[in-house]
Amino acid sequence: MTQLQIGIPKGSLQEPTVRLFAKAGYDIHIPARSYHLYINDEQMGGMLLRPQDMALYVERGVLDAGFAGKDWVIECGADVHTAAELEYSRASNRRARWVLAVPHDSPIQKASDLQGKTIYTEIVRTVQKWLAERRIEADVQFSHGATEAKVPHLGDAIVELTETGSSIRANNLRIVDELMTSAVVFVVNRASWTDAWKREKIEDLLTLLQGTLSAQGKVGLKLNVPSDRLEAILKVLPAMKEPTISPLTNSDWVAVETIVDQPAARELIPLLRRAGGQDFIEYPLNKVIP
Repeated sequence: MTQLQIGIPKGSLQEPTVRLFAKAGYDIHIPARSYHLYINDEQMGGMLLRPQDMALYVERGVLDAGFAGKDWVIECGADVHTAAELEYSRASNRRARWVLAVPHDSPIQKASDLQGKTIYTEIVRTVQKWLAERRIEADVQFSHGATEAKVPHLGDAIVELTETGSSIRANNLRIVDELMTSAVVFVVNRASWTDAWKREKIEDLLTLLQGTLSAQGKVGLKLNVPSDRLEAILKVLPAMKEPTISPLTNSDWVAVETIVDQPAARELIPLLRRAGGQDFIEYPLNKVIP
């Protein structure tokens, strides 16, 4: 039987990715001490791998597709097809940033001040390219972790990944420049992308995953409205397109249903009630697929 082999990122992205799959209807089981995983879809299998290496496994056809940071795809230089960019991450749904940071009391104020300095980072090739584009000569060293601790003891500056900036601030560092932003990308082996069955399977999977992400932070809202108050309700009520309006058995009433941002619901419901709405139901959403 033909199977689509998917790579799930190990580490900080592992749990968010497994949760995303679960909300999309796919349960992933990862046995202890194993790199092979099981999905409750007999047409899919996969492996648990470091996101830094994911694109290389996809490029060489070990996997048909996998999740990785766009930054690591760039860093390893793998020749893969990027099928989608997905807005989720380890700490938030905002884009992560690779930033150049120095100690607060450092004399380095701009990129050109790095001339002749030492920089520690995990993305050595990317930083070297960034410096070369600016004609800056600096010594770029690979960091095996705890990068923030390497200045000022081992180097003059670091290039590190941050989402919220909290780790940078906690280590008494300041940001001098931003090299790039990154998000989770779903990369596909180029031969797999040209295979009709695999491409359809990938596109169907992405539809469900993206629909799950679109549903985050949104809720469904139902209410009953007297017909003579409908116009007033519609002036207040937002909708993705237009709210659904259905007649009730009692012809003097209609049912109204829409999708709203969850934080907005707490403001909307009292307004709608004052405008004449009754019998409110707020419910969670698993997927929103246009």
